[in-house]
Amino acid sequence: MNVTSVDFNMDTVPLRQSSTVSIGRIKPELYKQKSVDSEDGTREPVETCGKLSFSLCYDYEEQALVVRILKALELPAKDFTGTSDPYVKIYLLPERKKKFQTRVHRKNLNPMFDETFCFPVVYDEICNHKLHFSVYDFDRFTSHDMIGEVVVDNLFELSDLSREAVVWKDIHAATTESVDLGEIMYSLCYLPTAGRMTLTVIKCRNLKAMDITGSSDPYVKVYLICDGRRLKKRKTTTKKSTLNPVYNEAIIFDIPPENVEQVSLSIMVMDYDRVGHNEVIGVCRTGPDAEGLGRDHWNEMLAYPRKPITHWHALGEWPGRAASFESHGSCPSPKQPQTP
Repeated sequence: MNVTSVDFNMDTVPLRQSSTVSIGRIKPELYKQKSVDSEDGTREPVETCGKLSFSLCYDYEEQALVVRILKALELPAKDFTGTSDPYVKIYLLPERKKKFQTRVHRKNLNPMFDETFCFPVVYDEICNHKLHFSVYDFDRFTSHDMIGEVVVDNLFELSDLSREAVVWKDIHAATTESVDLGEIMYSLCYLPTAGRMTLTVIKCRNLKAMDITGSSDPYVKVYLICDGRRLKKRKTTTKKSTLNPVYNEAIIFDIPPENVEQVSLSIMVMDYDRVGHNEVIGVCRTGPDAEGLGRDHWNEMLAYPRKPITHWHALGEWPGRAASFESHGSCPSPKQPQTP
């Protein structure tokens, strides 16, 4: 059978606002935080790799926890030049709804950050939260190396937060590299009578910084895949200097109902580079052969035809030329006539 016989055309169309779009829920199990404690509750010896200084206070007018990352000392050298390009990410757990990131400090093992971030939280609920700092070494050409982490379980450790309190903490060396590439929100909608599928790229958040400026120029590229072969591709516009781009761009695929179980979509968030090659920030996949939320989202789309189904998806690492993209099989079409 000839692959090109299946009519999988697609075009980009403006997004139409619709009240039927329902924003999907974030699944907490995708964001579980690994503890440095062993399973039996006893704390194992942890290697340290420098110190982190920060201050905490509470802004009663804004009802926000104010965190000021001051500096780090004695960080390990992660580059072959004998230095590092450190930056810090910070979360308020357990929700992880907001993530902040400092600027990258080039070739500095004792960086002075002096950056302030605010987490909206009611004062009486602070005791139910903890702060997670992750110290990274920026790398332009490969994945960023995680130097270590600091977890503050008791935010009232030094004071009641009514005044700024400076804290010094040991940075615990990373035992496993945390992959945190960001998330993408998109919706899927299938019209069986028209044989039309619409993927709407809505927005991304907390993308990995790919540029030395601590930002990225992201765009989204979508591949239509059948039997391991890329049939079509389309991309969104590029958003300049942002880690939280908003797109609201829709892509249409013409897929007959008899072929809908044979195809899947590969979604890649890319960083545009004027000089060098565009780089992959992260990927996710949706379809009957996808895993986890990618498969569930696809099945939900088919279960509720004509209704846009929206979810957040965590981005994963790009493994290079994966086997699923190297196959050269054909995608059969039940309607294709046999040639004599």
